[in-house]
Amino acid sequence: MPNILKRIWRLTWLAASGPQAWIGLVLFGTVFALIFVELWVDVQMIAWTGRFYDAVEQMDVTGAVHELGVFAVIVGALAGINLTQSYLRDWLRFRWRARLTHKTLDAWLGGQAYWHLRPGLSPDAIDNPDQRVAEDCNRYVELLLQETLDLIGRIVGLVTYIAILWSLSDFVLRFSLLGVDVAVPRYMVWLAFVYVLVASFITHGLGYPLKSIFFRQERREADFRHALVQLRDNATEVAQSGGEEAERRRLSQRFEAIRQNWFRLIGREFILGIFTRPYWQTILRVPLFFALPAYFAGSVTFGGLMQLSSTFSRVTTSLSWFIFSYRDLAEFAAVAHRLDDLFRMTDGPEPMPAAPCAIQRAPSGDGALHVRGLRLATPDGRWLDAVPDRTVRRGDRVWLAGDSGQGKTTLLAAVSGLWRYGEGRIETPKGRMMVLPQRPHLFSDGLRAAACYPADPDSIADDRLRDVLDRLGLSHRLGALDADGEASLEGLSLGERQRLALARVLLHRPDWVVLDEATSSLDAASEAHLLAILRRDLPDAAILCVAHREPTALEPTHIWRIGAASLEQRKSA
Repeated sequence: MPNILKRIWRLTWLAASGPQAWIGLVLFGTVFALIFVELWVDVQMIAWTGRFYDAVEQMDVTGAVHELGVFAVIVGALAGINLTQSYLRDWLRFRWRARLTHKTLDAWLGGQAYWHLRPGLSPDAIDNPDQRVAEDCNRYVELLLQETLDLIGRIVGLVTYIAILWSLSDFVLRFSLLGVDVAVPRYMVWLAFVYVLVASFITHGLGYPLKSIFFRQERREADFRHALVQLRDNATEVAQSGGEEAERRRLSQRFEAIRQNWFRLIGREFILGIFTRPYWQTILRVPLFFALPAYFAGSVTFGGLMQLSSTFSRVTTSLSWFIFSYRDLAEFAAVAHRLDDLFRMTDGPEPMPAAPCAIQRAPSGDGALHVRGLRLATPDGRWLDAVPDRTVRRGDRVWLAGDSGQGKTTLLAAVSGLWRYGEGRIETPKGRMMVLPQRPHLFSDGLRAAACYPADPDSIADDRLRDVLDRLGLSHRLGALDADGEASLEGLSLGERQRLALARVLLHRPDWVVLDEATSSLDAASEAHLLAILRRDLPDAAILCVAHREPTALEPTHIWRIGAASLEQRKSA
């Protein structure tokens, strides 16, 4: 319990703090004040109950009709208060959700945690971060406001209702138990606490496994959605390889995991409901039964009986917050656990325990890239071949040669600052570096956004963008520039995607360009043409090119051979 409360406090502070936090506090304070107003009106309803039923018992038609008018006013006031509360609470809910979502995105994107916390790169890899950001933030704030405001209202109301119940139950219950005369003054007050306390223990005993089941259910639902997204993103490859059966099998396995946990969830909810459902159905009726001894003893009138029953039911309902909210509290604890884990793991992602993290990094003193004594390792601790020392200066064009699997891409990740497993020293120069992978990722915002990434498309002149795309052989795609969404990207071949990625280099003109087989899907003539454009347009930029064949159009000034096999080939050459 202390750990759960600490998680809730940390997350609530993140949601409620920040710029213009006072607006959220004013909204919360207004909703809080309306709780007191609602309580005052509800007290009037309790008083009305006594007056109305006394009028009925005395056959006072005029008094009863008058009380019906009072009843309409009270109901209208309660409805207005509830609607205002609901509106303000939904407004506050979105403000706090937005704040918590922004903080979650900051944590996930800051320090490149989204890269380091992938499976296989960290012992604390985060599953389904998209769900935690998109859904858990929303659900957390919803449950936070729902349960806290409900709890505050119950506590405030409980004090008032107990005071009223105390004043109404000014009589003594007398009975014999095993030959002993027992007298219980104000027994209705004590009975309310005993009744709810026993019920709370039973509820917790039946429902405590729900938190872990909710946690697993959220994870398995997210796994299923992720598999569907993967199918959408790789639709062409799946269709061309006839992979429908494999995809169906994969999706069915994930859905089966949902089904199995779902039946555990509803089974546990059924067990809990065996007690809570009858409790909920009877809590408004049982108070009347408990008050009947006082009525039969002549201690209260019929109106007093109904007033006493109504007040007792309000006391027990307030005390039963834990029972009625148990399912939501279990889900709330699970959501808080998932979100708090994300913040904890992104605050300095832990490296894999078996891999060395001894790469020294320092700024370059002469504006060049220096790699000295570098030896990289895999996350499971396996050492790769030593990387030959190298200095790369502005304007150099370097071909990184070597067999597949020798660590060329890993070396580029280490140079860019991502890869941390290994030993040695890397001195990095100032200036902007842009890395183009073999399969560039395109975003669903459209062709213009894909070409300008990571810049805002509005920051790049339309004429300049069109000129670059035309020079790179994408003139036939210019008509789709003004189209929105994925439709403008439909049908792009991998070669066209690579041309589009090269457009980013020409538009942003970085100081360091890294091409990781970024032209592998182009024919030799097209590759030579595009690399020549890069060489001419960026004469002062350093270009590091990973390719299986020598990029002669770059006119490389150095060859950086990676891996033992390549070293042997160099010696024999």
